[in-house]
Amino acid sequence: MRDFSRSALVVAGHGSTVNPDSGAPTLALVRDIRARGIFAEVVCCFWKEEPGYREVLRMVDSPEVFVVPNFISEGYFTQAVVPREMGLDGPVTQTGGRTVRYCEPVGNHPAMTDLLLARAADVAKGVPARETALFIVGHGTGLNENSAVAAKEQVRRIAEMGKYGEVFAGYMEEPPLIAEWDKISAMPNVVVVPFFISDGLHSYQDIPVLLGIPGEGDLPASRRSGSRQAVHELRGRRLFYSTAIGTDPGFADVVIDQARLAAG
Repeated sequence: MRDFSRSALVVAGHGSTVNPDSGAPTLALVRDIRARGIFAEVVCCFWKEEPGYREVLRMVDSPEVFVVPNFISEGYFTQAVVPREMGLDGPVTQTGGRTVRYCEPVGNHPAMTDLLLARAADVAKGVPARETALFIVGHGTGLNENSAVAAKEQVRRIAEMGKYGEVFAGYMEEPPLIAEWDKISAMPNVVVVPFFISDGLHSYQDIPVLLGIPGEGDLPASRRSGSRQAVHELRGRRLFYSTAIGTDPGFADVVIDQARLAAG
């Protein structure tokens, strides 16, 4: 492990002005990493919450700062918004006598495949994988054209392993539509993992509605009873719906490793 004892870590999330659960995974990451004592300072910032991107570098004093975007994929926010708001001009920026290293987003890390597989196995314990279709759900091109690419890449990697009977990408706003999961797959068991950072509006409300899951789609993650992770008998199949992948505790290790990779 590279010595980060004189370095600061900044975790940049999106946040939300309407959903209090949106920033929860990023806040949890900061608490976890801070408790490990690896970095001299660990803070977070958001686009839609406080503290914002523009002021976060003034919140740390370390001579070296690592900025890790807590986003699933490369796109408008990681390539344009975060660098612009923080005054970064590339992977390494010298500013105010400090070195700021801009890291890859968490969703680009090679460990993401293992996290998705672990989440799928956990939500459908004891269910034979060879008799199961696994859907990795992204948003699609409505918000970010690269979100579709990220999900497709994970599907390619998982399919090559030959563990599941079928592996598909599904999207909210472009084909193949996740709402048509029963037409896409013929497997008796279906596991759906949202490829999102937080249990926000999409994962706790929009996707369950598209899947046909009744009940708690109108409640935020912090108020649900947890029945979403139980098996649902839908359209003649057994469907298992996971929480968003960004809520996985393993994301803390991913964030730390993205900083290590950026350090060289």
